[in-house]
Amino acid sequence: MERISRLKELILQKNIDAAVISDPYNVRYLCGFSGGEGYLYISDKRQCMLVDSRYTLWAESECKNTQVITVQGNYYDIIGEFLKEDNVNTAALEGSHLTYNEFRTFKESLPVRNIISVSDEFDNLRAVKDEYEISMIARAETIGDEAFDYILGVLKPGMTEKEVAIELEMYMRNHGAESLSFPVIAASGANSASPHAVPSDKKLEYGDFLTMDFGCVYNGYCSDMTRTVVIGKANREQKKIYEIVLLAQNTALKKLRAGMTGAQADMIARDIITGAGYGNNFGHGLGHSVGLYIHESPRLSRLEDKVLKEGMTVTVEPGIYIEGMFGVRIEDVAVIKEDGILNLTHSDKKLIEL
Repeated sequence: MERISRLKELILQKNIDAAVISDPYNVRYLCGFSGGEGYLYISDKRQCMLVDSRYTLWAESECKNTQVITVQGNYYDIIGEFLKEDNVNTAALEGSHLTYNEFRTFKESLPVRNIISVSDEFDNLRAVKDEYEISMIARAETIGDEAFDYILGVLKPGMTEKEVAIELEMYMRNHGAESLSFPVIAASGANSASPHAVPSDKKLEYGDFLTMDFGCVYNGYCSDMTRTVVIGKANREQKKIYEIVLLAQNTALKKLRAGMTGAQADMIARDIITGAGYGNNFGHGLGHSVGLYIHESPRLSRLEDKVLKEGMTVTVEPGIYIEGMFGVRIEDVAVIKEDGILNLTHSDKKLIEL
């Protein structure tokens, strides 16, 4: 109920009479329904989850403090009835989640003078995690740690990137994960120079860097971690690049704390990589927030002016990518604290040679 109360305070501040929540992550956060389809309607007079008959029992089992209504016709008609009965002048929709056609249909169908788009403000309600949320992210991250330990005993020359990805996915699903946070990235050799490479039929070769970026979902909450290892022995250049990335990540983890902006956090690691001569090889941001969705706000990025607060949970993942050769990325998930961070990722970060 406290989450709904915060939403009601927000819409009251913005002179909004009713909100229609369509983003499935915001729906789950506010009322508990994890089905992914339907609309959560909230005004000062009612709070109800609108679903079709496929989801009625599901919603009733999860929505403890929210009325569940099965919609027989279309959603626009019943939402329109509620707006009339509640004397709504201004209604808010989540414009960034709706398609253009959906938003236009809402505007044309609903009997309301003002229909506005409110998106970031609703998403921001999820930015600071409570103790339960952090414990769920920690458990998901632990499954990832265990998956990394497992894969180290499986990796060998001749395996394909696809096989590595499948092994990681199967381990996580078999050890408590309900799904993946995102498709597993397993990129070796020159492919590791692409931050979001798709696992291919390329076989692991002696001397390859192998970057594995993976995460799972536990009770709705995501984990995320990246480790880069060497198949065989690392050469001098590989060791050099790896140590630069590791120094950048460890320094960022040591200096991160509440009160700094996402841009300031990003610059901690970026300054080290740039000072080593590889600034042009670190193209993405330092990290992003993690929660019910894998990429939440705020981000750790050169463009992020939002201030980090205690309880925000972020990835810290600097990288160096050299086209045609290899890439290195190391990633942990950390909880922002007033005087530092709590690292939820415990896998070894020394350069592992297999």
